[in-house]
Amino acid sequence: MTHSVTMTVNGKSVSGKVESRTLLVQFLREHLGMTGTHVGCDTSQCGACVVHVDGKSVKSCTMLAVQAEGGKVTTIEGLAPSVDKLHPMQEAFRENHALQCGFCTPGMVMSAIDMVKRHNYQLDEATVRRELEGNLCRCTGYHNIVKAILAAAPAMKSAGV
Repeated sequence: MTHSVTMTVNGKSVSGKVESRTLLVQFLREHLGMTGTHVGCDTSQCGACVVHVDGKSVKSCTMLAVQAEGGKVTTIEGLAPSVDKLHPMQEAFRENHALQCGFCTPGMVMSAIDMVKRHNYQLDEATVRRELEGNLCRCTGYHNIVKAILAAAPAMKSAGV
């Protein structure tokens, strides 16, 4: 059975026909061509597929596209305010060498932004490490990712994002 879905992705209204079983990550990647959101494990363990739906981080491999009907979805492609300016979290990942191989980076960045907002821009290393448990880095280089998130929190607060 197919369904029509309409949602706002990165500020633009999009529509499509999907099968009932189509995951949000599949809709983003295969129907919209937004390949920044990765499928890493197919079991919701790794967090490479994290996007924001209505402002909250969601593992898009555990959500059906039809569940996002009418919602506002933000992917890694929609974070930067312009082509020449990165979101403060993206900038912090770049500045702190937290990008590593890059496969987990989009999910890490999306989770990190949600984490910073949920903790009202006040984080410590232990909190960041605990919160990252739902995101796996196969490079095993969490140290720079933690540094980046701690650096981004005050930058996000200053930027009002």
